[in-house]
Amino acid sequence: MALREDFLWGGATAANQCEGGYNAGGRGLANVDVVPVGKDRGAVITGKMKMFDFDDEHFYPALEAIDMYHRYKEDIALFGEMGFKTYRLSIAWTRIFPKGDEQEPNEEGLKFYEDLFKECHKYGIEPLVTITHFDCPMHLITEYGGWRNRKMVGFYENLCHAIFNRYKGLVKYWLTFNEINMILHAPFMGAGLYFEEGENEEQVKFQSAHHELMASAIATRIAHEVDPENQVGCMLAAGNYYPYTCDPKDVFKAQQEDRENYFFIDVQSRGEYPAYALKKLEREGIKIEMEEGDKEILKANTVDFISFSYYSSRVASADPEVNAKTGGNIFESVKNPYLDASEWGWQIDPLGLRITMNAMYDRYQKPLFIVENGLGAVDVPDENGYVEDDYRIAYMAAHIEAMKDAVNLDGIDLLGYTSWGCIDLVSAGTGEMKKRYGFIYVDRDNEGNGTLKRTKKKSFDWYKQVIASNGEDLSV
Repeated sequence: MALREDFLWGGATAANQCEGGYNAGGRGLANVDVVPVGKDRGAVITGKMKMFDFDDEHFYPALEAIDMYHRYKEDIALFGEMGFKTYRLSIAWTRIFPKGDEQEPNEEGLKFYEDLFKECHKYGIEPLVTITHFDCPMHLITEYGGWRNRKMVGFYENLCHAIFNRYKGLVKYWLTFNEINMILHAPFMGAGLYFEEGENEEQVKFQSAHHELMASAIATRIAHEVDPENQVGCMLAAGNYYPYTCDPKDVFKAQQEDRENYFFIDVQSRGEYPAYALKKLEREGIKIEMEEGDKEILKANTVDFISFSYYSSRVASADPEVNAKTGGNIFESVKNPYLDASEWGWQIDPLGLRITMNAMYDRYQKPLFIVENGLGAVDVPDENGYVEDDYRIAYMAAHIEAMKDAVNLDGIDLLGYTSWGCIDLVSAGTGEMKKRYGFIYVDRDNEGNGTLKRTKKKSFDWYKQVIASNGEDLSV
């Protein structure tokens, strides 16, 4: 038993976490640019603190990030050396449409990604492109209110026409919105939402979510019209909830927490709002404004595959007295006493990946694609910049074993695996550089100091071996 011969091994990044060059090539300002590192980051990404421009008190790590804008050829050559079959990256919306509401795209931005995709193909690497990975032009936030405004659907549609036509033949795997469920947990980062005092935040979030779901369906339709070879996926921040105890109340609480995340993918995969979501919205007095034809568009344009990030499982308790919490991908979880955790409190659960994959495949019966998985850790390089990251190798080997079991023992159709942060980059959650995921060490710290020199870690050659053996050789 083995993974499919055309299994897409690779790595993943996001434009705002690695590119830098925030004002180069005609690029406009985006929400992700004005999110600082430090104590105020959480308040900004959740829409509680207004930060629409830079100030002198904060450091903004996305402005330079790891400067992949100027160094992508060097980086892609390293990915090619590892044997990547695919490279997941995102397009910075403001490179293509600097303000977001222009009629014509910025040629310099279009050319940048065209050159980047051609560089990937030079090494036999298939680009897997996220259209929106937390990017929203600041002009669309200040002028229209971000995704709360229905006009965003048209601006996104314009973006899709531009990129699907320009990159026809260069890109065939697309994701519409990264971790679309993050709109509920990090609404400024996820959808450009800032909340005024007294505003009904849940109403705004779910109305904005409807606009993103409509945009996703329209993008799927355009992609298939432009090139029938295009494959379009949705993207979920995944990780099943376990009940804290066998108390039925805990079991039901875990089911409710899972449904809150699955809601988005239910719509993108099945083409309609699930009954439980409609009832929840009704109970909470949230009314989704839909235009005529919305339901038909959602139903006719479902995604081809389900992609997701997985770092850890989660735990739910119905008992308010259970307050031992631990960190996670943006939002906290009840601590699981059976699991170890990373330095940031993310619980390490390889079997949870298999459990999550089975839950999603049972639910949707569509191919899955693991597009983020990895260990954020403090790497300490030697005098030559070399990192002996056996802890990362152990984490990834265990998760790849669980992934293989899901395929070989459970029969799940899995397209590929792209580890998160294949090269060190800025953390989306904390804005830190010291929280490293990569096979390639980048000399840069949390304050923006460093040479940006790239150095292969021990995991570089290990992952090269994993890919060459199609996942059969996980030995160190």
